[in-house]
Amino acid sequence: MSIASTVITRLDVYNFDLTYVHGEYAFSGGRVVSSLPSTVVAVTTAEGLRGFGEVCPLGPAYLPGFAGGVRAVLSELGPHLIGLDAANLGVLNDVMDSSVLGHGYAKSPVDIACWDLLGQSTGQPLATLLGGLRQQSFPLYMAVPFGSPEEMAQYVLDRRAEGIHTFQMKIGGRPADDEERVAAVVAATDKDDVIIADANGGWRLQQATVAARLLQPFPRTYLEQPCPTIEECLALRRLTSLPMVLDEVIIDVQSLLRAYTANGLDAINLKISRVGGLTKAKLMRDLAVDLGLSVTIEDTWGGDLTTAAVSHLAASTPSEALFAVSFMNDWTAEHVADYQPRSHNGRGSASGSPGLGTEVDTGLLGEPLFSFS
Repeated sequence: MSIASTVITRLDVYNFDLTYVHGEYAFSGGRVVSSLPSTVVAVTTAEGLRGFGEVCPLGPAYLPGFAGGVRAVLSELGPHLIGLDAANLGVLNDVMDSSVLGHGYAKSPVDIACWDLLGQSTGQPLATLLGGLRQQSFPLYMAVPFGSPEEMAQYVLDRRAEGIHTFQMKIGGRPADDEERVAAVVAATDKDDVIIADANGGWRLQQATVAARLLQPFPRTYLEQPCPTIEECLALRRLTSLPMVLDEVIIDVQSLLRAYTANGLDAINLKISRVGGLTKAKLMRDLAVDLGLSVTIEDTWGGDLTTAAVSHLAASTPSEALFAVSFMNDWTAEHVADYQPRSHNGRGSASGSPGLGTEVDTGLLGEPLFSFS
C-alpha cells in the first residue's frame, strides 16, 4: 500500500432518511421517533478508493447532538481533511479534534469511512484490523418500545419468533407502571431470554430507588441507565443488587474508569458514534474487556453502514465479553447497501470482504448536500 493510494482528495456528505419499521419508537420522557435523518459521508482517495461512514443521532433530545449539528461540524472539518492520509487514523483524529472541539458524533462517520478505506487498501475486513475475527456470529437484541404491558409483551413474542432472545425493554415512567411492564415481558419469555430494563435516564434518584426495589424480584432482568447522571447511577448501584448496564453517561475513557472504580456497573452499552467513531470505540471496547466488563455494541440509530461498522467491532470482541449487539438496519425500512449485513434467526455476522464489506448504491443517496475536494 502506498501513501498516495489513501490520500483524501474528496469528501461528500449526503442525507438519507430512515423510517422505523414498526411505526413509532417510544422511550422515556415522552420521546417518540418514526423517521430520522441519517448523514452518510463518502471519502475518496487519490487512486479512486471510496470509503463510507454513517451517523444518525436519535433525534435532538436523546444525546447532545442532532443531524443539523453533524452537518455543521462536517462543513467546518471538510477543508482540514483534504490531503490527509486516510490510513493514518491517529493523525486523522488529531486533526479533527484540533479543528473542532468536541462533537465526536459528527466526526464518527469520517473516522468510519477512513477505516473502510484502510481495509480496502490492505485487502482486510475491518474485524481483522479491529483485533481479529473472534466470532463468526453473535447474538442480537431488539429494543421493545415503551407502551402498555400487553403491547410490550406481544412485541417480545413477535421478536422471539424471529430468533431474538435478548430484549431491551423501554421503561422510565411511573415505577409501579414499569413494574407491570417488566412483569408482562418476563412472563412472555423463558429461562433462555435476557431482559434489559432500560430507563434511558428517565428517573431521578428517588424514583429510580423505588423502581429498583420493585424490579428486584424479577429473574433474568438487568437495569440499564436508570438516571441521567453518572453520580445518581452510582448512588443507585449501592442500593440494589440488580445487574447494572450504563449507556448514555459512558462517553469516554474517563467516564468508564469513573464508573468502574466506583463498582458502578457490570456492562456498558458502547455506541460507536457517541464516543467519536471506531478508533475510540475500539479503545473503550478493549479497556472494558480488560476490566472484566461485558459490552453491548451498537449505535444511536442508523442503517446498513452503521450496522456494518457495528458488525465488525462485535465480531472482533471476545465472545465471553460480548453481551449483545443491535443490527440497526433491522429496525429501519430503507437500505443503501442492499440490506447488508443481514441478520439470520436472531444472530449477526460481519462481512469477510475488505473494509466494511458493503456495496453502496449511491443512486439512492441522491446528490451530496455539500462536498470538498
